[in-house]
Amino acid sequence: MKFDFKRDLKRLIVVVLASLLMAVNVKIFVRTGGLYPGGATGLTVLIQRISQIYLSRELPYSIINFTLNAIPIYIGFKFIGKKFTLFSLVMILCSGFFTDLIPEHVITYDTLLIAIFGGIINGVVVSMCLSVDATSGGTDFIAIYLSQKRGMETWNLVLGFNVVILVAAGLLFGWDKALYSIVFQYVSTQTLHTLYRAYQRQTLFIITEKPQEIAQMIYDVCHHGASIMTAQGSHEHREYHVVYSVIGADDAKKVMIKVKEIDPCAFINSIRTAELSGRFYMKPKD
Repeated sequence: MKFDFKRDLKRLIVVVLASLLMAVNVKIFVRTGGLYPGGATGLTVLIQRISQIYLSRELPYSIINFTLNAIPIYIGFKFIGKKFTLFSLVMILCSGFFTDLIPEHVITYDTLLIAIFGGIINGVVVSMCLSVDATSGGTDFIAIYLSQKRGMETWNLVLGFNVVILVAAGLLFGWDKALYSIVFQYVSTQTLHTLYRAYQRQTLFIITEKPQEIAQMIYDVCHHGASIMTAQGSHEHREYHVVYSVIGADDAKKVMIKVKEIDPCAFINSIRTAELSGRFYMKPKD
């Protein structure tokens, strides 16, 4: 593991701030609303609530959360990336410590408001972690491992895990909280999609007179290949070159700016890619 002082210090600061924000969200919104976020956080809250109600004993959030993340952390160190897992471990430990330390505080008892704003904060936290190559733990480790190393679609797996948590919560503590938890998770997902776009795909159709230069630029910028096709304009019947490429949505704006630098007359059609099958380069975790 090689460390870059400036870059890794920034990562550490962002991760610690994200862990503090997550702890505040758990103590102010999640606990007050009786909600169950997805992943390891939701399972931790569920176990805490079961222990509190049925055993009359409150277990520390940090111990439960770290125990649930033990196997995912091992998977991260062994198969994904050591620095990526190290910063994720800092996130898990700090969020657990802050959650046990920060006292509960009530802003509102309106469960719908709690679900909406708690979901927004949760989405912000996850996007902060992902933006510096870290994660909040739990199913994120497993999802990244299966998608990058095994080429498997992980959406159904994560969804199934969250459904199990919500069904258990609904059976034990009432379906109203489970249903509000779905609102929480939906808002969190939408916030994440808005703020963090690295896992989204964008398809580019570029009509240009400099196809080779643009195709090389796409590879230099984001390590994705391109296909060069020949097309004919319906009005003037002139032949044009069309550069076709699928890239990460977070690189799309950068690529489009450079296309215009190479060919100011280029025509670009950018389309959001809903589903993709086949080899697609993803930057490996460090």
